[in-house]
Amino acid sequence: MKQTLKTNNQRLIIKSKSFLSVVCILCSVLCLLSSAIASDVSLHGFVQGNYSVNTDTSNPDGSDFKWAGERAQLKIETDVEPLRFFMKTDVFYDHIDDASKLELREGYADLTSSSYDVRIGRQIITWGLGDLIFINDVFPKDFEAFFSGRPLEYLKKGIDGIKLGMYPSFASAELIIIPFFEENNFPDPDRFHLFDPMPLITDREEKKPSSTFNNTEVALRLYRDVAGFDASLYFYRGFFRQPSMLPDSLTAPTRIDLFFPKLSVYGASLQGRALEGVFSLEAGYYDSREDRDGTDPMSPNPQTRFLTGYQRQLWEDFTLGLQYYLEYMHDYSAYKANLPSGFPLEKKIHDLVTVRLTQFLIHQTLRLSFFSFFSPAARDYMLNPEVKYNFTDNIWAAAGADIFGGGEEWDQFGQLDKNDNIYIQMRYEF
Repeated sequence: MKQTLKTNNQRLIIKSKSFLSVVCILCSVLCLLSSAIASDVSLHGFVQGNYSVNTDTSNPDGSDFKWAGERAQLKIETDVEPLRFFMKTDVFYDHIDDASKLELREGYADLTSSSYDVRIGRQIITWGLGDLIFINDVFPKDFEAFFSGRPLEYLKKGIDGIKLGMYPSFASAELIIIPFFEENNFPDPDRFHLFDPMPLITDREEKKPSSTFNNTEVALRLYRDVAGFDASLYFYRGFFRQPSMLPDSLTAPTRIDLFFPKLSVYGASLQGRALEGVFSLEAGYYDSREDRDGTDPMSPNPQTRFLTGYQRQLWEDFTLGLQYYLEYMHDYSAYKANLPSGFPLEKKIHDLVTVRLTQFLIHQTLRLSFFSFFSPAARDYMLNPEVKYNFTDNIWAAAGADIFGGGEEWDQFGQLDKNDNIYIQMRYEF
């Protein structure tokens, strides 16, 4: 079932009520670090304001902002051969929740040699070829950040785990071990109007996979050059990162448990030069291990997912990107036969077409961009126009909009129809 549910980020709440005080604390720490660290330690970061306001209707909680906050980020990197240490930490003030927060975005240690490397700690991992479409990138995402006009880097969430890279002569390999499950973050129902198939049932409990040996997630990627194309094979064994609903009764429910069904993914991708541009192919089979015959209406059916993409520079500083994505649900007749009354009927085939247009002007200091999703099957859409200007090498600002519509009230973008917003981002980097 496709549901958009509130999830909680694991963040440390700081009881300070003033973002200014938090920034002062951070600056004091920076001054102490600067006087104490060796010259081979690199310090970078930024200070940012990010605001997103509704253009259609107020939020369900009555507020007008999807996002409103100031943020400071500090990145520290140092090399102590053969080790490398990296940390990226954000401190920010959220005006909607009226609270300051501290978030560790990344924090890891690298051990590198000529034939292998190991990374241990919180890290952000990106696999696959899709532009905002994820098949073999099975790692956690923050969709609330994406739909509320935050910088694109905040779509990705970190995982706490181990990454092992191996480089034998016949191919390269990347092994990911994740002992602690991290779910996707979906839009908050206090800030977003969302479809809920059981809106009257408020007694809900989320049950994450426990941190045991049997529940440890494992992902493997094998990759090499094949006739000038970058080829990869993927494997993942873990869990769906979107929870499914399990009511205590299908006819008269009073309570809902939210659980994460078991999942295995087998995939492949290929990318290279073709037709005067870059051509991409990616596919994955989603093995829903708890519902392989499709008879359990509370678990996703197995699926095959396919993506083809093409990117080309049509003239100087102008790039066109096109994608076609398809999901095919297996055992569809069993799914329909067991679907409870009142739940929306998903389609056997769900597809998406995306278009990305990017134009740079004024010596590449001004960027005009447009990205769109459109589903021919559901006939819903999302539009994202944006303008970004670099005032200097260190200061930039961007303004854009998220526009949703079409389809039914339960479709992926149709359910977001009342959540149109415009946003502004301003950042000073150091």
